[in-house]
Amino acid sequence: MSEPFNEQLNHKLVKMRSLADQIAQLADVMTFHPGQHAEAFNEIVAQFLEEAGSCMVLVRHHKEVAHYNMVMGFPFVINTWGGAFTAATDAAYLALIADRNTSALDGVEIGCATCEKNQCDTTVGYGGSPDESCETTLDAMIMDGTSMKTGAVAGLRRIKDAIGVARAVLEYTRHSLLVGDLATNFAIENGFKEQDLTTDASKEKCEAWKRANCQSNYRLNVVPDPTISCGPYTPLPGIDQQMLVRSVMEDQGAVSHDTISMVVIHESGIMAAGTSTNGASHKVPGRVGDGPIVGSGSYVDGDVGGCGATGDGDIMMRFLPCYQAVENLRQGMSPQDAAEDAVARMLRKYPNMSSGIVVANTKGEHGGAGSGWTFTYSFRGGDMEATEVVSVPPLPRRLEERKNSNDVPDEI
Repeated sequence: MSEPFNEQLNHKLVKMRSLADQIAQLADVMTFHPGQHAEAFNEIVAQFLEEAGSCMVLVRHHKEVAHYNMVMGFPFVINTWGGAFTAATDAAYLALIADRNTSALDGVEIGCATCEKNQCDTTVGYGGSPDESCETTLDAMIMDGTSMKTGAVAGLRRIKDAIGVARAVLEYTRHSLLVGDLATNFAIENGFKEQDLTTDASKEKCEAWKRANCQSNYRLNVVPDPTISCGPYTPLPGIDQQMLVRSVMEDQGAVSHDTISMVVIHESGIMAAGTSTNGASHKVPGRVGDGPIVGSGSYVDGDVGGCGATGDGDIMMRFLPCYQAVENLRQGMSPQDAAEDAVARMLRKYPNMSSGIVVANTKGEHGGAGSGWTFTYSFRGGDMEATEVVSVPPLPRRLEERKNSNDVPDEI
């Protein structure tokens, strides 16, 4: 592991003082002998500036770690994304402090439902991310960190309250996941109202996509050529295995979408997590992403911590990043290192993918990591008067900054 922060900082400051003394001495000499030692002078100045920059990175990272590892107090709410998504953070937090009988599961449901109703960034709830046939379908899951029970729905049609239906699956069945029209039937049986999820905006988005020859899309190895046409498609005849593998490799990082994934800690310490999304825009009808998949979209173990994720769902579900992050916590990693390790594992196979995960342990210490974009997450806990948003640089850049400051953890 790296040296303690104070030792590293003191070492850099001593080196900077030495360089500053050399600069001053050469400056005195050059006053009486202009032009002499200019090359040496410029070289030492460059070294001083490099050390100063490295020192700034070290201090900034130390502040970030202190910020990430701050124990905020309970109740505590953390979720993917800032901006419009902070309304979900606030709704969950305020519900928890208003009534002690509001459970961690209630907090997750209230927070995710807020984004469903508000259509956060049009990537959650009705009226967003239409599939190839211009229909919006919803995915959601909710998980109890004490019992490890989960409830989830995928490809939910004509029901706006996806997280509510997922909660009903958890509480009124022995199952973990219901899908499609039969999930809709279950929702209606449990009192949920059937409604059209399409809006004028989502319909126009789909029609504009069709006018652009259905670009981009998720089709591979089919005819007609999916890069210039809308189909209907049939499998490409005579294709060999080598071509299939190459196509899959070329597909990495194609199109991303956003999701609200939330972790809640009740004042009693009980934890829950959940996710809601309308999936990827222009997806193949019937596609299910990572959102409702336990361990991918979110995961929580009340003995260890919880995680929420967003990004290239078709890739992320292959790695179960939230399960991995929570297991990293179990092995003793900090939330920040646990998040970075989970993302790094995916980047080794898919270096161009977009991802973002948030991680919190049982104390409310938290961290986040992402790739392919500047990821943000929101949190609020204890006596905080407002939600705070943390901006997380893409992981490769973040690790490079930490490498330059000689403070890269051994685990990564």
